[in-house]
Amino acid sequence: MKRERKRAKKGLAPQQERSRESLRKLQKATAEVLGQHGLEGATIPRIAQHAGLTPGAIYRRFHDKEALLEDAILGMLERQLERSQAGMTPEAAAQIPMTVFTETVINGMVLGYRLNAPLLRAMRIFVQGRANTSFWRKACKLEVRAFERVVELFLAHRQEIKHPDPRGAVSMGLMMVISTLFEIVVMPLDLGPLKEFLPKDDMAFRRELARAFLSYLGVEQKPA
Repeated sequence: MKRERKRAKKGLAPQQERSRESLRKLQKATAEVLGQHGLEGATIPRIAQHAGLTPGAIYRRFHDKEALLEDAILGMLERQLERSQAGMTPEAAAQIPMTVFTETVINGMVLGYRLNAPLLRAMRIFVQGRANTSFWRKACKLEVRAFERVVELFLAHRQEIKHPDPRGAVSMGLMMVISTLFEIVVMPLDLGPLKEFLPKDDMAFRRELARAFLSYLGVEQKPA
């Protein structure tokens, strides 16, 4: 009897691993379909086809499209947090000149937002449409933790920040950068004649964002 139970337990590991791999594959397919077709176009049949599954296989795991999207979005936010935690440490960030570090981070943000604008737009609409739910609270918690990680990296240069509240300034400065990226890149409105006041290309856009961020922090910037 004991031997049978041991054999059963040993057999669970590969099965559980296959289940986890299947879930990761489904989450990846959901993210790709969201990025290509938006919320309205992210249907169960389309996601199933993209993942190489049948709609029935998805419905056996999730009772509807909303449950699938919630799981996929939380999975994306969890992986984002894991990457931030496994990436650069504050000690390593401190070895990079503040201006160079800022330009590197903002360049990466602009590039990432450009490449993933449709997906980020779909995620933002979906999350905001479920405010004050359990899912919304989990999503916000993950975003806050990832955001705090970036703040800590910038605070490795605390001695260069002349603003009286370095932590508050870095947090506010990053929020201004993120809000600008969402307004102009992710969820652009028809700016009409105001478009002519925007930087002429992404290189100038990145440069001005970095300059504005550093100026707000009170960091001395040497002329180019």
